[in-house]
Amino acid sequence: MKPRLRAATPADLPAILALEESAFATDRFNHRQFRYLLRQARATFLVARAEHGLLGYGVVLYRVNSRRARLYTIAVAETARGQGLASALITALATEARRRGCRQLGLEVRADNVAAQRLYEKLGFRVANPLADYYEDGGAGLRMTLPLDH
Repeated sequence: MKPRLRAATPADLPAILALEESAFATDRFNHRQFRYLLRQARATFLVARAEHGLLGYGVVLYRVNSRRARLYTIAVAETARGQGLASALITALATEARRRGCRQLGLEVRADNVAAQRLYEKLGFRVANPLADYYEDGGAGLRMTLPLDH
């Protein structure tokens, strides 16, 4: 069965936290942060679910009076990688950002995460600038942007 994308709900939080734990070694979000993103943040929070459970999630944040959205976090279960799920999540999130009037979608990615960088480039993102000592463990990052032309 093909995964279904939908808005995240509070009932998804345990599975989201479990995926966060397995997907990231550092810079992890906790329950309180995800609950905030779900309930109070100016955000689009999508999950990808199949009948056997959560396969991925993604969050885009919006600032007041800004035409720039930010892909804040995205994760896909290891068992679902390489099947186009990350692309589907990012495309759906970009579509919503465009619908809200945003002209650009930005993100930060680890400089050593070449697979993610390739995915983002395939989707039209371009490197805007390097970010020295950006991550919790001192790792470098890259800021990337995607134009959301209407």
